[in-house]
Amino acid sequence: MAIALGRHERRTNRFWSAFALPGVGWLVAFFVVSVYAVAAVAFGSINPLLRTAEPEWNPLQWDTTAFTDMLDRVVNGSLRQVFLRTFAFVGMALAGCIAIGYPVAYYVARKAPAKRRGLLLGLLVLPFWISYLMRMLAWTNLLQPDGLVNRVLRWANLMDEPRVWLDGSWTTVVWGLTYGYVPFFILPLYSTLERIDGRLIEAGRDLGASARQTFMRVTLPLSVPGLMAASVVTILPMFGDYYTNSYLTSGSPKVTMVGNQVEDYLRGSGQPNRGAALVLILMAVLVVLMVYYLVTTLRQQRQAER
Repeated sequence: MAIALGRHERRTNRFWSAFALPGVGWLVAFFVVSVYAVAAVAFGSINPLLRTAEPEWNPLQWDTTAFTDMLDRVVNGSLRQVFLRTFAFVGMALAGCIAIGYPVAYYVARKAPAKRRGLLLGLLVLPFWISYLMRMLAWTNLLQPDGLVNRVLRWANLMDEPRVWLDGSWTTVVWGLTYGYVPFFILPLYSTLERIDGRLIEAGRDLGASARQTFMRVTLPLSVPGLMAASVVTILPMFGDYYTNSYLTSGSPKVTMVGNQVEDYLRGSGQPNRGAALVLILMAVLVVLMVYYLVTTLRQQRQAER
């Protein structure tokens, strides 16, 4: 009897495990294979006449010259400043997303009336219906010297002369990144805040904590996993972003990010192998951040189980 039950359980597990096959196939086809193709270009060669990439698919014949050169540039050369600038822009944009997105997610999840919550969620999803590039192009018009932003600021007597926002200002890039990615931050954070058991908050209030103390000691700690997940979802595409500063600053070299360097190598310099090598280096940096996120999340889960 026990043997029969064991066999049935194994068959049941195999049946439900089969549902993961489409997802595994998708990851293999569009992630593993894609990364290997990038590595083949990075460690391959360049056609001397056409200046196009000639991928090397055999790992035993990979040439690491381009990769080591790009790594040296990132650590000690001209690309070091670009990486530091990218980290600074992403960090400031993430801070802006937290400052804007957390109150919005908290209000929709915990304070908004239930009958309005669906409408508010629809408004939060609305930016995804519009192309990111179209939204950036709209901002280029709003930030023109005679655009709506300068007209409103002058009408409010906040400035005497129109400000040139599109001349390579880092503030424009940071605000553009914040505006473009804050919807990605709000939705996963909302999901976490909405699942917090209201009885825990009520218990804090019953024990004499004020609304502020309850938020700081109950709601905020319980929302940390969602805050970290939202941050990861937000910063990963930011690191590879190359069109925000291209549109909002006309490609000014003063605000060049890693994504712009990758685009230049892949499209304009005739050195696609160096661009692919830079992609691998950026991926390695992001993998370190992802490992930190996963380790922290697992540690928090184990502490919660105790």
